[in-house]
Amino acid sequence: MEYSIRQEQQRVVAGFHMVGPWEQTVKQGFEQLMMWVDGRDIPAKEWLAVYYDNPDEVPAEKLRCDTVVTVEPGFQIPANSEGVMLTQVSGGEYAVASARVVNHDFATPWYQFFGSVLADTAWEMAAKPCFERYLNDGNQDGYWDIEMYIAVSRRAG
Repeated sequence: MEYSIRQEQQRVVAGFHMVGPWEQTVKQGFEQLMMWVDGRDIPAKEWLAVYYDNPDEVPAEKLRCDTVVTVEPGFQIPANSEGVMLTQVSGGEYAVASARVVNHDFATPWYQFFGSVLADTAWEMAAKPCFERYLNDGNQDGYWDIEMYIAVSRRAG
């Protein structure tokens, strides 16, 4: 899979922390996020899913993710925003690839992307969460165009 290395700025994000099988929790998290954003007129800039665990190593019921929107620095969570957290996605160097997701199969492009990054002789994965940025509303369009981000650092040597 083709990808590029980009320097990304830290992102301030607001949304929901979810634990459990991603095929359930990501959907549930985005449903909650949409209701919160629409109900509070939140000025959302980007829609992201942040993934903290390796699904090949962590049991599905313990997988962690955040469903969030990027907001301006200094953003204050409005009153009556039950369960909403404010946090950051780290900046730094990231491998970035684009994919079109059909039939809700987010795993295949991620596995292809990880395989490509693992084979890279100049870059290696850094110990930071991965995330995806949604470029369209897949519920309306029937597919999702996404950018996938894996934190990287130069290999020693």
